Amino acid sequence: MSKKISLTLACGDYEIMRALKTGEVEPDGIDLTVLTDMDSTTRHWRFIRNRDFDMAETSGSSYIVARDQGQPVNALPVFPHRRFRHGFVYINTTKGIKEPKDLIGRKIGIKSYLVSAGHWMRGILQHEYGVPHESIQWFAELDEDVEFTPHSKLNLTRLPHDKSVETMLAEGELDAVIHSSIIKPILNGDPRVGRLWPDVKAEEIRFYKKTGIFPIMHVLGIKQDIIDRYPWVPINMFHAFERSKAIAMRRLNNPRIVPLAAYREAWEEQQQILGPDPWEYGLTPKNRHQIETIAGYSHEQGLTKRRWTPEELFVSVFQGRKRGDEFRI
Repeated sequence: MSKKISLTLACGDYEIMRALKTGEVEPDGIDLTVLTDMDSTTRHWRFIRNRDFDMAETSGSSYIVARDQGQPVNALPVFPHRRFRHGFVYINTTKGIKEPKDLIGRKIGIKSYLVSAGHWMRGILQHEYGVPHESIQWFAELDEDVEFTPHSKLNLTRLPHDKSVETMLAEGELDAVIHSSIIKPILNGDPRVGRLWPDVKAEEIRFYKKTGIFPIMHVLGIKQDIIDRYPWVPINMFHAFERSKAIAMRRLNNPRIVPLAAYREAWEEQQQILGPDPWEYGLTPKNRHQIETIAGYSHEQGLTKRRWTPEELFVSVFQGRKRGDEFRI
């Protein structure tokens, strides 16, 4: 009987991971335990701080800072979670905020400073809308996945345990919030809270057409110790992730599996705007551009000592040109 190594993978319960979770896809040589019963912030903390898992979907921005600090983690060029974030900039509707530049000098709440959603939007606000991150008073609700020393021009306050940025926004203690989730005042229809961009979808499409960026939120972290002990694992896992995603995309092409009347139309619209595989893995030109962008944001916001390159941030999964495409006897 062949012997496999046992590894753990903590990730979101996504369709693109489903075949790995069910065992339909089995990574060559690996007995994989997939853990999905935890929220993102808990998973990120447990992997980056404690290395509780051999591999884990983790915050892209926190990972870059962890690498800059020399922590023993690496990453595969697998991106389980992407999302446009314009729709997650919330405002108090009584504060006279009509456009992005109205945020200058304001009090803005965030989940934590290194959350990828906020990290991307800080960079986007600065580069696309002329809102420097140093011009904001930031208020963070959670502690960080990775401790860091704020630079001298960063105005960052850590809120006490009994404070919620969502409640503070509704009650006017904050002018705006950048969050990773749809916040409760929006879900409850609270008229005191709205979105910065009234037509979020149109703004996100405009942003994509200009920049080519469909923001990478999370990367697939792996303990450096696993790479050192089993250097073949990254390539085998990468191919398993690719197979799992391919199965998911074929399945999702069928509109009958989703209880949405206009699902097929939305699927086709996504393809027209973002292309055939907006969730692509690997250091493709599009992904390289996004990684260079977020790594650049990290450096200019004082979170890293230097600007990291994609090749430095991700373990190589290259196995030679024209290799691995077919198997012959």
